[in-house]
Amino acid sequence: MLPISRIQLPAFGTVLCVLATLLLLGPAASPARAATPFAPVDPAAVAAFELRAGSTFTDYGRAIAAVEAQGAVTVRNATQVLTSGGRTGRPGLCHGTGLATRLAPSGFCWDAADDTSNSYTDAGGWTPQGLTGSHDAQPNGLWEGRPAFLASWHFSRGMQGSGPVRDEFARVSLVNAENNQVTYNHLLLVRPTVGADGKGNFTKVGAHADGVVWYGTKVFVANGRWLQVYDLRHIWKVNSGTEAVGINGATSSARWSNYALPMIGEYVTTADGGACSVTTGDRPCLNSLSLDRAGQDGLVSAEYKQGAAGGRVIRWALDADTALPRGHATAAYSSPIRAMQGAATDGTDWYLAGDCPQGTGDGSGDPSGARYSCIHKTRPGTAPQVLTTSPVYTQNLGYAPATGRIWGLNERINSTTGVRVVFSVTRS
Repeated sequence: MLPISRIQLPAFGTVLCVLATLLLLGPAASPARAATPFAPVDPAAVAAFELRAGSTFTDYGRAIAAVEAQGAVTVRNATQVLTSGGRTGRPGLCHGTGLATRLAPSGFCWDAADDTSNSYTDAGGWTPQGLTGSHDAQPNGLWEGRPAFLASWHFSRGMQGSGPVRDEFARVSLVNAENNQVTYNHLLLVRPTVGADGKGNFTKVGAHADGVVWYGTKVFVANGRWLQVYDLRHIWKVNSGTEAVGINGATSSARWSNYALPMIGEYVTTADGGACSVTTGDRPCLNSLSLDRAGQDGLVSAEYKQGAAGGRVIRWALDADTALPRGHATAAYSSPIRAMQGAATDGTDWYLAGDCPQGTGDGSGDPSGARYSCIHKTRPGTAPQVLTTSPVYTQNLGYAPATGRIWGLNERINSTTGVRVVFSVTRS
């Protein structure tokens, strides 16, 4: 509760307006509520959750040094990419979102090609998954004075035909949102290698590129039982725009992208990695990601269970000096939200994206009949309530402490008109 001196009462005219509105509307309907609470997981179970990196940071570090010594790529940093122009997005929410107007929704859209990219065709396409930004990267919410965002995407093809190719490539997009403009560049995610001759190269990263968090110069990308780590001080400007990925002599290319971003290390939640068919016991799956700056900084992961509740939300300790995980979890919760796609916290309340309760989420107008998603609000030990409906197939969520807003995006595919947005809302 705020001290009396800090409580700001609304103007008398505003109070009269609110009272009149309530009289016209009648009694307020109770928000839709989940049937069971957002329940803490037994601390003994949490103590068994681990992130293990092995020798990956050493191995990839040696490969990155070899690539950069050869001269086939030019090293860039985040600011240089953010200020280099690129694709042009559209400020504002250019599609219907289902977001409650009382939460002052805002955001932006991708360009037409990225809005309509379709992974269900034989040619394939890119699908957005995770969202982070300068609100995670720095405590003041800005990257060297400008608001910026970073989104993760996966490339798949033929998902409805025979022999689909899932998660063939992965990329992130660096977005400059200063001066109410939106420009961005795609960076292909790659794995650095070094041969027996000491020469460096790189290959594609095939990943779902689900959750993503930008923390300092580090970028964390969730891929099931793997947590991939990248560093924005090692962005590679390639010198060829061909479809190939890697270095051939003095020529470097990143599948039609201008930039490649090499992995610097990789954690696993089990000794052998493995698929995410099991999300119980000490084998957590990393789907969505967000950052929690309340107290000691922490990385928040959440498990997606298709059509089911019970996905776990796990908080992992971060070392602010190295900007890397400490390797252990500090807390976990079992979520009653079906098909949970995102989880974020402001340090007190939790915000969970997923399916809406029965009777909520209709009216999206989506040609497929898909309903709106919902953002639910809760605290540990209490049942979540719907804060607002949200865009169809809302994915990851994040919280911006400097502005007090929740950020997210959706992945819905409509190759004719597009339906994708990057959005934010207030918390109440």
